[in-house]
Amino acid sequence: MLHKTPGIVFRFTKFGDTSIIVNVFTEAFGLQSYIVNSVRSASAKGKIALYQPLTLLDMVVYYKENAQVKRMKEVKCLHQYHSLYADVKKSAIAMFIAELLNKTVKDESHAHELYAFIADSLITLDDAGKDFENFHLVFMVKLSRLLGFGAHHLAEVTGHRMMDSSLEALLERLLQAEYTASLSMTVSQRRDLLDALLIFYKDHLDTLGEFKSVPVLKEIFT
Repeated sequence: MLHKTPGIVFRFTKFGDTSIIVNVFTEAFGLQSYIVNSVRSASAKGKIALYQPLTLLDMVVYYKENAQVKRMKEVKCLHQYHSLYADVKKSAIAMFIAELLNKTVKDESHAHELYAFIADSLITLDDAGKDFENFHLVFMVKLSRLLGFGAHHLAEVTGHRMMDSSLEALLERLLQAEYTASLSMTVSQRRDLLDALLIFYKDHLDTLGEFKSVPVLKEIFT
């Protein structure tokens, strides 16, 4: 049966000589895998660009509940980013967000709400003109709540771990912050808060593993 749904590309892997398997988080069905043929051929004319991580898609798809890999009938870009990958700092944040989503979003629950949150967040980052250095930290806080394990209170994040009082105060403000909030902090404090949130995530998700994007993110915001 055909369904129309927007979606967010999480990642793609090569399949065969010219095809890919693309993982897309859809508003209608949550995380789905689709096979896309002939996008890596000489005649594809850049179609592979549609399937880069975090691209927002408008799709018409075939849906069969028990099929592990499905097919698309129609696909086009839903929102054209203008600065997300042109700005070095935004690009580093986007790379981290893509890796975080791939490591944490595994099922189809709350698909509509989670899709709206991710899509709105990416557009907000794309549109941001300034004060977005802490965007990834606010994103982590908000995402954790949609994933069902926090973070609402300081004790939920820190557990029994000791933290400097000034960092605790910043974390308390972060837990209440929106993307537009201007949170003044040092480079060291931003790194410490990122580490604290990553540990918090690992407390709840055993398979989180290491992040390739974190060293890049820390370096860019030095």
